Amino acid sequence: MRLKIIYSCLILITITAFVEPESGSTNNANSSASANEIYELGLNELPQVVFWRKIMNLHKDSCLVNVHHSRTILATMHAGTWYGYQPEFKGKILDSFKRIHNIVDSPRIVGTMGKSFFYNFEKVAPNIPLGIQQFENNGVDGWYAKAILLIESPNQLQKSPAGAYGPFQLMKGVARNYGLKVNKKIDERKNFNRSAYAASMLIKSICIPYAKMMLDEKGITYNEKDLWFRLLVMHIYNAGAGNVKLALNAIPQPAPGMGLIQQMWVTSAGRFQSSSQNYSQLILAAFLEYDDRIESKSKK
Repeated sequence: MRLKIIYSCLILITITAFVEPESGSTNNANSSASANEIYELGLNELPQVVFWRKIMNLHKDSCLVNVHHSRTILATMHAGTWYGYQPEFKGKILDSFKRIHNIVDSPRIVGTMGKSFFYNFEKVAPNIPLGIQQFENNGVDGWYAKAILLIESPNQLQKSPAGAYGPFQLMKGVARNYGLKVNKKIDERKNFNRSAYAASMLIKSICIPYAKMMLDEKGITYNEKDLWFRLLVMHIYNAGAGNVKLALNAIPQPAPGMGLIQQMWVTSAGRFQSSSQNYSQLILAAFLEYDDRIESKSKK
């Protein structure tokens, strides 16, 4: 994950006081309501969400050949075979797919490898309530903790190509800004509680304020509890405020609500490219998968 905060106001960040969670709030309520809302809004039927759920259940030996902008699935193939095709031969196969599926334009068609090995929700499940509690202790909606844990590092502690590390995939600079020790001997990003604190501070001090500012500039009304607003905040957490602003500015007529998020799925600007577009799609898919695999079973 690339966390690049463009704005110079980072230097103004201060460590805020400990905030108790609001009385009456429960982790279980936050956790269950998130999946329910996705179903109620019908987002579970979107082709992008359906696509990523399949990827989360597909072995890495297989891949889904799909139309990138819509995630329309054209075929399931052996990954090694697909990636081993020479460009000329692959071009002929793509032409065949276009004829079969009556695709008249020239969309980008790609093969996406299965990632069931990565989305180990059973392994991350014990950390979900802990993360929710840590965020709420810092006055931040626990939904964000759950979203980050489900898609950033559900399999194991690992370092991204960009250098992000730990259960909340923090960059070194971000971690240090919030008081974590990151040097040759110590890396507190692997400490769950310390990492959760830094991530919640990033959400509270940067991501939410900039989401509000961007929407205010566009004249778009919002409610902080709306799912689409939370997804916008998560795009900022992932891509950085500057890149998200570029993406929003590249949309000629921003739609209200969830329509804005769907516009971002097909918008490229600056470093807001494919992985950034996918981010909120993955969150929706992960919440639904987690509900099916973990939460629904615990209710029986």
